[in-house]
Amino acid sequence: MRTPIENIKLTFEDRHVVECPARTTIKQILPSPVAPSGLPYIAALVNNDLASLSYPLDMDCDVRLLTMTDPEAWHVFQRSIAFLAAKAVKELFPAALFSVDYAVGNGIYCSFEETAGSVNGGIRADQVLAIRDRMRALVDQDLAIERKKISFAEATRRCTEAGQTDKLNLLRFRNPPRVVIHVCSGFYDLAQGPLVPSTGTLGSFDLIHYPPGLVLQLPAQGSSQVAPFKDQPHLFRIFREHKTWGRTMGVNTVGRLNEIIVNGDISDFIKVAEALHEKNVARIADEIHRRREALRLVMVAGPSSAGKTTFSKRLGIQLRVNGMRVSTISLDNYFHGPERTPRDEQGNPDFEHIDSLDLELFTRHMKEIINGGEVELPVFDFETKQRRYEGTRIKLERDGILIIEGIHGLNPRLSELLPAEAKFGIYVSALTQLSLDRNNRISTTDNRLLRRMVRDHKYRGHSALRTLRMWASVRRGEERWIFPFQDQANVAFNSALDYELAVLKPIVEPLLMEVKPFDREYSEARRLTAFLVNFTGLSDRDVPHTSMLREYIGRSSFRY
Repeated sequence: MRTPIENIKLTFEDRHVVECPARTTIKQILPSPVAPSGLPYIAALVNNDLASLSYPLDMDCDVRLLTMTDPEAWHVFQRSIAFLAAKAVKELFPAALFSVDYAVGNGIYCSFEETAGSVNGGIRADQVLAIRDRMRALVDQDLAIERKKISFAEATRRCTEAGQTDKLNLLRFRNPPRVVIHVCSGFYDLAQGPLVPSTGTLGSFDLIHYPPGLVLQLPAQGSSQVAPFKDQPHLFRIFREHKTWGRTMGVNTVGRLNEIIVNGDISDFIKVAEALHEKNVARIADEIHRRREALRLVMVAGPSSAGKTTFSKRLGIQLRVNGMRVSTISLDNYFHGPERTPRDEQGNPDFEHIDSLDLELFTRHMKEIINGGEVELPVFDFETKQRRYEGTRIKLERDGILIIEGIHGLNPRLSELLPAEAKFGIYVSALTQLSLDRNNRISTTDNRLLRRMVRDHKYRGHSALRTLRMWASVRRGEERWIFPFQDQANVAFNSALDYELAVLKPIVEPLLMEVKPFDREYSEARRLTAFLVNFTGLSDRDVPHTSMLREYIGRSSFRY
């Protein structure tokens, strides 16, 4: 005798309740696939956990429907667009090894590692047009993207038959009884999180030829309109150099990194990765030394947890190797007190606003320093939220250089009254070249978020939940005050270390477990936890005490 199917209750954001049989999907009960805004629904929060609209529900739950303008759904949209591009390439150029490499601005750079009919693995302009046309045709067909579970044995068989060694390497270091895949009209990929229910919801994109690859241009987060493409040559160059280095080392995917860890070869890999950092810091120091007659100020900027502070300290050492006398200051010491600090939309002090700094005092001090004068530097007390003076004075000798570190270092308003020939700008960010597999990239923002989560817990006593709650505000500040000025830099430095996520994993996983289903940030904690499952954990034993990573995990030989 068949057991009757039990009914469950779904409570939506407007508090209306739908009763339906267990195993019903959200897609099946939606009165309309489109939100009142006119945008299609692409995912949902189910008890604060991000879920596909085709996920079968089996208990009473609260449901909030999401469109592409909701921050929780943004990763769903990006993954789905990459899935669509990979499907189009597979249909058009089956011999190609298509790679979703990295995000630059509002786009994703993609490449062919090798393909019949291309030159040096590059994508031709006519191929870009063909891929774009095919993607648009797939959108018009509104094909279903199905979420399926298959056995581990079948997943490995499929990957083996398709020659997908990158995906096999991921599975090699995991042993789930079932593997989730996404399937669309004969094309499939390992699931790294929910996708949209059908291709018809993916019309907001453009493809731009950017030799040797292409840029899959997307809307800005929170918008449905495709953002204009803005070339960022510094970042493209760094990504390409790092990607080339990864290929030379034979480590471009997480599965390959896991293999090196398990085989016991990680110590040498760490040494090489750290040596690359040191070489690049030394190269920047050499460039500054060549301009030493005119230069007086080195402005170091970058987003949160990019490694600006450790980079500045290591740069100072390399400049001393070149015979220069180095002083370092933080822009944080030029903060106004709370009475003159701008307020954000919620009325809270906005310390990421450029006007939170005393620009007049900073300019006066820098002019005096450039002209050979001596100044007494302020110190900002973050407990009292006031500036004070402790007798710290600075004067640059003829061979002296001042390193100025802070998020606004490249903002023209900070130093517009200072002579251009006296300034040298450096942009620091963590731009990982690793991918989970060829079709699934690693977000550089996630890299920084995990760094910050570990640092906030270790040095500020913050929970992962508190860091996650602050992160949206931090990101808004970066979009407004940091990213627009990247191209003001003379050079850029990539602080990412290809092994660091394996080191961060065992530290950050217990922190993420403290975020519970009743917390609004639960979906983000779950996403990061699922992401870290792909990594084999690694001890920090072989991480040098001068490493960028030590700024976050502790035991650095530098004083902060």
